[in-house]
Amino acid sequence: MAERFSRIWSQRGILLTLVRRDLRVRYARSWLGYLWTVIDPLAMALIYFMVFAVIFQRGDAGHKPYFLFLLVGLLPWQWFNASINETARALVSEAKLVRSTNLPRELWVIRVVIAKGIEFLLSLPVLFAFVLAYLIRGETSLNWRIVLFPLGLALQFILQTGIGLLLAPATVLADDTIRVVRIALRMLFYGTPIIYTLDKAPDWLQTALWFNPMSGILELYRAGFFPQKLQIAPLVVGALMSLALLAWGAVTFARMERAVLKEI
Repeated sequence: MAERFSRIWSQRGILLTLVRRDLRVRYARSWLGYLWTVIDPLAMALIYFMVFAVIFQRGDAGHKPYFLFLLVGLLPWQWFNASINETARALVSEAKLVRSTNLPRELWVIRVVIAKGIEFLLSLPVLFAFVLAYLIRGETSLNWRIVLFPLGLALQFILQTGIGLLLAPATVLADDTIRVVRIALRMLFYGTPIIYTLDKAPDWLQTALWFNPMSGILELYRAGFFPQKLQIAPLVVGALMSLALLAWGAVTFARMERAVLKEI
């Protein structure tokens, strides 16, 4: 495995070229460009805010201000959702290049996670604009835990890479994988504390939610924006699971590579 990681690192220039190509193709015919990466989460945040805070008057489902709470959860979720959907098809969509080049095949998965990660980073100025507005109004305050934000980003990258390395070869060998992934992501959205906080769930369900790595990652993202106590258990579980999934994905991808190349 050390040799494979060394090969991937040696091809980092090509990896960046692939990432630039993906971003260029994505926005080639778009009038609004990267703004689409923030329009969707902003629209979803507005919908959930209207449903919970206005219609049902349950703005206490998450930390206050509730709209900011939703936005800090929905932006990382968009990165997660897009990465998992596209890494699952990473080898199938580029079958000719995967088969005809001698590049480490993991690059085709990693390039998707990085490209979607860049889109996530491009959406952060919108988040910080809302943070600034709430700071001016005195409705929120920043604290030292804001330094945990990059840690959340790094863990999410590790998590998505690991899952992508598991799903990409599985999709080549079984077309149904894509359908399963879409259904699983819909269910996982509500099993992730995006529109609610962990402490709102029953005790038995809170423990179960710890084993969703995104629960701990969202705690890291939100820690610097809200004064509430940081929950350590989901952080530790999420970090360990992210690293374990990366190791599992790397080993599985290497073992399935020959079967994948024969299939495509």
